[in-house]
Amino acid sequence: MRMGAFVFLLVAGSAAAQDGWVTVQPRDTGEALVNPGMGWVLHYYDNIPQNYGSRLEPSDTVDDFPGLSVVYLRIPWSYIEPEEGQFNWSVLDTPAQRWIAKGKQIALRITCSESWLRWATPEWVHRAGAKGYDFEPGVGVKEGGPYWEPDYADPIFLQKLDNFLSALARRYDGNTEVAFIDIGSLGVWGEGHTFASTRREISLETFKTHIDLHLKHFKRTLLAANDDFCFRGAGAMKQEDETIDYARQKGLTLRDDSILVQGGDNAYFHAGMAQAFWRDRPVILECEHYGPSKERGYWQDGSKYLQAVEEYHASYASIHWWPREFLEENRDLINRINLRLGYRLRPAEVSWQKQVKVGDRWQLRWRWLNAGVAPCYRGGYPAITWKDKKGGIVAVLVDEGLNVRNLPVGPPGGAEAVESRASFALPFQVKPGVYSVYVSVGTPTGTPEIALPLPDHDGGKRYLIGQVEVIP
Repeated sequence: MRMGAFVFLLVAGSAAAQDGWVTVQPRDTGEALVNPGMGWVLHYYDNIPQNYGSRLEPSDTVDDFPGLSVVYLRIPWSYIEPEEGQFNWSVLDTPAQRWIAKGKQIALRITCSESWLRWATPEWVHRAGAKGYDFEPGVGVKEGGPYWEPDYADPIFLQKLDNFLSALARRYDGNTEVAFIDIGSLGVWGEGHTFASTRREISLETFKTHIDLHLKHFKRTLLAANDDFCFRGAGAMKQEDETIDYARQKGLTLRDDSILVQGGDNAYFHAGMAQAFWRDRPVILECEHYGPSKERGYWQDGSKYLQAVEEYHASYASIHWWPREFLEENRDLINRINLRLGYRLRPAEVSWQKQVKVGDRWQLRWRWLNAGVAPCYRGGYPAITWKDKKGGIVAVLVDEGLNVRNLPVGPPGGAEAVESRASFALPFQVKPGVYSVYVSVGTPTGTPEIALPLPDHDGGKRYLIGQVEVIP
């Protein structure tokens, strides 16, 4: 037996051999996982371009942040299309490529109203005749106010927005480098409310128009609706609202901006709203800017963030601050969230025939569980790969009877394991000998796609769990 396998059996799990079978019970390593459709979201542009990536050197992709999988670019429309039809895509492409080169994704929100910039919507839209209102934060509509917000139902504004979304979608719709795109064209900061801007009501029909306009162009990339759409402008929040129902019916997911603006029982309000989303699409959590939340005494030990991950069944959580300061002050919290955020797949037990004759079928039974708070929406199939002493692949055996998308989620430590049994015909080229047995999760053809919290991997998301012998 190779030393790696020996260490695995003693340290990372337990193993037994009886009646011609080997059984192993792999243990979770506790490490952070970077997987598709889940993880920490770093705010590189956070409305104001200087927040929060401006301190990072071009070569610094914050690789030391465990579980970082997405870089979020939230920036006003005017930065991307300063003149009609003239696009400055490098604003997005430049930071994006730094993380894409590391196998990460990006997410986007393009806003039309800000409380720090007069022309979040490009000024040329106003010059073209689009209606809007001067405003002062905290006051509302004010003639000569320092900032401007469009009338979100104005036909000229909508036509210009339609043209912009068409250009944006040509670059990003269906692009595998993009995790999700927020509908950010309504409300101050793109949050769908006007509390900090004009305080004008936004009608249900206007929300529907903006949702439909995005869906017209983005047919393949996941779109996200903000929980604050339920304000309908500056009104009182609602737990259930037609705007959110409409978004869900149209296939959008939910993001919450922002939890921990307040503390205690008011740390977040819309965990109930998330229940209509999380079972079939990833929910996105954004915390309040960490510094102000901490200064107001609402952050405390951050445990409300973890509690929200549990209650929302969140797949994504935000790094809404200078990333290393957030990391240094919250390492334990981040590690605890990483054990639950999104999905976390592993075999609870694997049993297989320790010997098989050339030409016979090889028998396997295993139990798989998802220790995260959310399903693995993309799905995948567990597979066994046999390798020889040189690391060459001898056999790839996929259990198509178990799609990991269907693994149930449960409370911490309470995930239900699902059993599957498989019988494999071996490749005719297999010769007698002893082979290493690796486990993975991925495509129906055996390509590994999902990282597992197991030790002794081969660098390609396959994990050593033992050996098998082929006899004449």
